[in-house]
Amino acid sequence: MNEPDEPRSDVTSPEAHGDAEHSHRAGAPRAARERRRMPLWLDMVVTMAVALVIAVLVKTFLIQPFYIPSESMSPTLETNDKILVSKLTPGVFDLQRGDVVVFADPGNWVEGDATEDPTPRVRLMMLLSLVGLAPDPSQDHLVKRLIGLPGDHVVCESADSQLEVNGVALDEPYINPATTACQGAFDVTVPEGKVWVMGDNRHASADSAWHEIQGEDGFVPLDDVTGTAEVVFWPASRWTGLNDGHDAFSDVPDQP
Repeated sequence: MNEPDEPRSDVTSPEAHGDAEHSHRAGAPRAARERRRMPLWLDMVVTMAVALVIAVLVKTFLIQPFYIPSESMSPTLETNDKILVSKLTPGVFDLQRGDVVVFADPGNWVEGDATEDPTPRVRLMMLLSLVGLAPDPSQDHLVKRLIGLPGDHVVCESADSQLEVNGVALDEPYINPATTACQGAFDVTVPEGKVWVMGDNRHASADSAWHEIQGEDGFVPLDDVTGTAEVVFWPASRWTGLNDGHDAFSDVPDQP
């Protein structure tokens, strides 16, 4: 009589099944990684493209670098200083008297353009400035201190008098101590949609007051304001914030 065959099973043991599953799980991700691995050159291209998009978005909506080509804002800003400008003001935040503002040339205030016959260095800066990696070398923007908001009454009685806003004489610690607060006499009321700006180096600044004294339009349209200068970031020895001008206007009423 033959011995009965040993029972056979079509199901593997839990231990064997576990070993197979572990082997499958361990091998699958490695194979998937090998299939999904991006060539090095393509990885670099994608990384650079993403960085470029981020830089453009930052420059367009948040921060833009500029450089100072003249001494009109000395001693607050010196020639060749590099500054960072917040583009959230005006817009997300309101402008305040005492802000250091950057604005597009409102009417041929700036003579000449470095980009008309650019050197190789200027060409490189022009390229980098498109994505916010370098200050714009075109010099078609100006930087001044915001003195008067729409509706403000701004007065200088004479070249050696204090500047007055809405009837309050200002103590301005930021101006060049070697000069007076005014280049000459003027009496203006800032129109709606405009601002009044002046350089801290008052006698070396073709600002609102200078243009008014020359019989020209000295007001800057609000739409031309690019943003507020927040910090000097280069040279490193001049790292400093630029928000200390508001105290001079603390006693100025909102209306004349």
